[in-house]
Amino acid sequence: MSGKLIENRDPPEVGFETFSPLKRAFKRAIVNPLANYLPAGLTKAILRFGKSELAAANWADPGGWRSMVISYNGRCEQIADKILVKAGTVPTALRNRKRLAAHLLAELIDSDGSESTHVLCLGAGPGQIITEAMSQAKTVAHATLVDLNSDSFDFGRQMADERGLSERVRFIQADVRDLHEYLHDPPHVVKMMGICEYLDDEQIVTIARAAADVMPDGSPIVFNSISKSHGTDRFFRRVFGLHMNHRSGGELAGLMRQAGFGNFLAYREPLGVYHVIIGRKALSAD
Repeated sequence: MSGKLIENRDPPEVGFETFSPLKRAFKRAIVNPLANYLPAGLTKAILRFGKSELAAANWADPGGWRSMVISYNGRCEQIADKILVKAGTVPTALRNRKRLAAHLLAELIDSDGSESTHVLCLGAGPGQIITEAMSQAKTVAHATLVDLNSDSFDFGRQMADERGLSERVRFIQADVRDLHEYLHDPPHVVKMMGICEYLDDEQIVTIARAAADVMPDGSPIVFNSISKSHGTDRFFRRVFGLHMNHRSGGELAGLMRQAGFGNFLAYREPLGVYHVIIGRKALSAD
């Protein structure tokens, strides 16, 4: 099985959001430097005065599920959030990533060939991506959603119920490294979206190895890389307390290769912030 990453595949047309060339240039020349170098205390005061829900969610839990839901939904009442969420590069790219990942997961479910495809979601939060993918898929799937923190599960169950999926999703509060203790059946697809940017190299390899141990040979794992091309890392660190580990698709595939995966395909969302990558578990040695 090849360990090479095939990059820059054309992403499928799934209703992406994009910026015009003029808006991109304006953000690079004016908006990003202003966001990055305006005194952090002043920026926080402005966001507090503007009652920003996105800022409050990140201050309470940097990069947590509540801030993700706000970015994914894109429906904001406060002016500060309309600017951050609707016009911000990262929240827009996050919505693109969700659409792209859901589309690719639905295709993997449909091509699996099982009577009911089992998708294992690691660091799942409320599971917005997988429930969207299951709704898009033409064949039946069920999902096990694992997270260390259970405070997103009630929201996730409500969302699954609204899609008619409540009987096909199971939420588990657990350490993903203990997968063998609570999985009833091996997963046909593993989703590891939105967590690698918050982990160091050793943590990624450890978690991916734990997933590989319970996966059939040749089954896919779906994960994402993040690049600094969004241009506002300084803003997120100083204002939101959000410290992300930026890696290229090739660097992340190299870590996954150490865990026993190969045949990587990378799909770029249009803003170039994220790649959604599919790898396959290597065949076991005879």
